[in-house]
Amino acid sequence: MSKVRIVTDSTADIPAEVREELGITMISLKVLFGEETYRDAVDLTPEEFYSRLKASTALPKTSQPSPAEFLEVYEQLLAEDPTAPIISVHLASVLSGTYQSATIAKSMVEVEGADITVVDSCSASYGHGAQVVLAAQMAQSGASVDEIVAAMKQCQNDNTGVYFLVDTLDYLQKGGRIGKASAMIGSLLNIKPILSLEPNGTVTAVDKARGTKKAMSKIVELLKQSYGNDELILVVAKTDDDTTPNELEQRVTAELNIKEVRYTTVGSVIGTYTGPGTSAVFLFKV
Repeated sequence: MSKVRIVTDSTADIPAEVREELGITMISLKVLFGEETYRDAVDLTPEEFYSRLKASTALPKTSQPSPAEFLEVYEQLLAEDPTAPIISVHLASVLSGTYQSATIAKSMVEVEGADITVVDSCSASYGHGAQVVLAAQMAQSGASVDEIVAAMKQCQNDNTGVYFLVDTLDYLQKGGRIGKASAMIGSLLNIKPILSLEPNGTVTAVDKARGTKKAMSKIVELLKQSYGNDELILVVAKTDDDTTPNELEQRVTAELNIKEVRYTTVGSVIGTYTGPGTSAVFLFKV
């Protein structure tokens, strides 16, 4: 039986070299600065994106891939091997219509015997990406669709260690996540919100602290409550500045039982709403 093929979208924030090594096919969401349209993780480097984001007076818009774009990818993979099952894993459906586009595209496929499974990651950034990487690793080892989907669901259930530390409230306010008055007061008081994800992928503020260092201490405290002395993989994500991510990594590795550290970058779609200076940590049990 042919090995399972894995498809995802650019919001998984999987480094390009990892996608290439594991044979992951990526479909890009788009970022629009005025009349200019860019493919996430393809047309703009993170440095270019965050530079433009900081210089822009208006928040760029983002858009999901169309069903036609998904259909083209599915048909291309099926043309290469009509017997290979496809698992397509995407950004939480509560955050984007990307999952819906993939589902519609699946219904449009006319290749006889095509086996396509569309999965809602119920997560974002590397909370989503970790599931895709796991799926691709299992696919390379010859695992079945059912085995891979079950493992991804378990990863979702264990996905309690996801925290974003936002440097400024401006982008959450511009994106409609918080009110203008809350953003203004928070900025004046140097309040740093700590964001996480609900089980379905909804972004939620789990805590806040005055100043970055206190916010990092709070994140470490929350992680220790969740994991104790469990053996963990830590993934550190940055935007345009290494300072806070590096210190956050040092604090987490000093206080928890970290067996491996990996790195990634928060891409342009997620970064549009969290803003420059954002740091994130993702922890997974070994």
